[in-house]
Amino acid sequence: MKKGLYPGSFDPVTLGHIDVIERAAQLVDELYVVVANNPKKKYSFSIEKRVEMLKRVTQHIDNVFIASTDDLVVRFAAANDIKILFRGLRTIADYEQEYQLYQFNRNLNPNVETVILFPSSRNHFVSSSSIKELVYHGADISLYIPEEIIEDVINGLDKK
Repeated sequence: MKKGLYPGSFDPVTLGHIDVIERAAQLVDELYVVVANNPKKKYSFSIEKRVEMLKRVTQHIDNVFIASTDDLVVRFAAANDIKILFRGLRTIADYEQEYQLYQFNRNLNPNVETVILFPSSRNHFVSSSSIKELVYHGADISLYIPEEIIEDVINGLDKK
């Protein structure tokens, strides 16, 4: 059985994330979408809320499992016998960061292979931080966020 892992902060999850999740799920038997929680970062949504929103927006994909970790993603992969790590790549800046992360992960566990998926053209510019800015300014986010969680995102970010 081929298992893959797609990690992220998903703060909040966007249609760009869903695009990568749907495509990665077609390449493996089981895809673990893991909310990586870094205690040194400040998030807009709790880890529980991010997991809950991801479960709602991926329920149409039978082979997707949602989890979270406070540990290194590569350790989560090893603990769950996952050999493929999916990453989304939008920009040159993303490339530099992902390449550095790949090197660390490869040194920590050479049995995990990183696969880069590029976003579709309609999602290549969408980021969680841009969604936060749009909500802050009262702009429409319906083109960028799954319909099921638009209200959660607006209400969760309006309180910030």
